Amino acid sequence: MIFRRFLGVTVALCLQSAATLAADAAVHSDRSGHGDAMLVGGPIKQPFGHRAFCLRQPEECGPTANADRPPPVLDDALMATVARINTAVNAEIEPVSDQVLYGQEEFWAIPTTQGDCEDYALLKRARLHAAGIPLSDLLLTVVNKTDGTGHAILTLRTMSGDFVLDNLDWRVRRWNEVPYRFVKRQSPRNAGEWLEIESAPEPLVSSVSR
Repeated sequence: MIFRRFLGVTVALCLQSAATLAADAAVHSDRSGHGDAMLVGGPIKQPFGHRAFCLRQPEECGPTANADRPPPVLDDALMATVARINTAVNAEIEPVSDQVLYGQEEFWAIPTTQGDCEDYALLKRARLHAAGIPLSDLLLTVVNKTDGTGHAILTLRTMSGDFVLDNLDWRVRRWNEVPYRFVKRQSPRNAGEWLEIESAPEPLVSSVSR
């Protein structure tokens, strides 16, 4: 298994990622409100791959519970959990395109051994929710990479701002420190609804390379 082969590296990277988050939180601790939280706009078209996913698995979509409560505090325990799960999923899942796996583009699914970028994000969302983080603070997000191609990541909302969990990077980083153009993300109130971050053409989210 990929995970067992890279277990030693995974543990080391988790510790480094947690330490990086801790340092970031300390640097930004004097900021008021939700710190580095991205600004979102009104409703926008749901990615068609996510729409099909919701039709197949409606329990993964729909209104989220306790959406009005504030995001979690980014304490040491949360930082360690997020870093561990992010790195573990990146190590466990082999990057393979939807075209190769399913013979079509944009097939969103929770992976077991292989998957595309959005599949990594779905698995991280499921595991972090199982670890106690509300779904309203775990938001699937679509971005454009520097070459213009679409890509899917998971956004974690905290009282210290928004952080990115990405299959292309073992680090958990602030959203405004990654080289992406943010397009849209799930609504905290409803996992089947999406909100605009920037206006952009509908991208295909098919990144699999590390």
